[in-house]
Amino acid sequence: MPLDDVSAISNLGSLLSLDGKIVAPYDLEFSNGPMTGYRALGLSNGVFNAALAAFRLDYAFISQVIVINGMGVTLGDSIVGITALLAIKANFPNISFKIFRPRHTAKFVKQLYELASPLLGTIVDLPVKLYPLAQGELRIDIGNHLFWPKFAELPMIDFFIDAMGITPQSISAERKRNQWLKGISLPNTQVINGEYVLLCPTASTPVRSIPVSQRARLAEALWQHFRLPVAGFGAIDHAHYIDLTPRSPDTAHFIAWIKGARYVVTPDTAALHIAAGFDIPTTAFFTTIAPDLRVRDYPHCHSIDLSLPQLAGIHASNRTKDIELIERAYNALSADRFFM
Repeated sequence: MPLDDVSAISNLGSLLSLDGKIVAPYDLEFSNGPMTGYRALGLSNGVFNAALAAFRLDYAFISQVIVINGMGVTLGDSIVGITALLAIKANFPNISFKIFRPRHTAKFVKQLYELASPLLGTIVDLPVKLYPLAQGELRIDIGNHLFWPKFAELPMIDFFIDAMGITPQSISAERKRNQWLKGISLPNTQVINGEYVLLCPTASTPVRSIPVSQRARLAEALWQHFRLPVAGFGAIDHAHYIDLTPRSPDTAHFIAWIKGARYVVTPDTAALHIAAGFDIPTTAFFTTIAPDLRVRDYPHCHSIDLSLPQLAGIHASNRTKDIELIERAYNALSADRFFM
């Protein structure tokens, strides 16, 4: 049955067009035409979807895994999603991945998949024609995972492993730490002489970012604690601060700057997932998500929950009253709580 606009965008999985193509709901938001005529891909044609029916699989007998609409449209989700796939591949080296991705994903997220593809497999932009299931092929749909109930309940890495039909407890904590990032090719970023600490103040939404009014204070706290240059992304008025934005033109440079840091301070989950992959000590601030849902397996991460129940579960906001709440919470933090 065709879905209306709202149902199509929030569907628990990918979509199927009238001409039999798999479509990402995310891509519909960039379409100039009507969103009508799409139906849920569902469990048809041998597709597994854990949001619709729980399942467990034995990958020992699988040669090709088609991941439909994986692993999200944000950098942080994608880092952890790729970690889940590579953790499975470590246990079952016989498999190869083909990942169908939303075509309109931001360029910096696409760059991550380009960096990971030598380790991961083939990346294909949606839409893709739904073809008959081949022998030894497995199809798993993770489309629109933001709307799946378990995404708000499980640590993100466990969510992705579970969505792939594997018991999360069967994967070691060490394999959940994004260490595949150590195997990708990165540029040389030796612009700063000697060691530096890194402040990444901006997350994907203002409600998860460090308020502009608090950034100089955090830069000062880093300088006082480490007596090292403070590097970061975006303008901050501080004598020992260096804005790396002009020197970070792509995702590879962003990752490289984090890799080279002595310490990282951030509310941005992408930055903290990268830091965890390189075992970089990190302080991570949380305003809308319980820290254990993101950093449970990161022994070098010092998480600070700002304890704002009014904002729990909010994925995006720039409302003035929400930002004011966050500013007050940062103001209430003493500097001695900032670091491990």
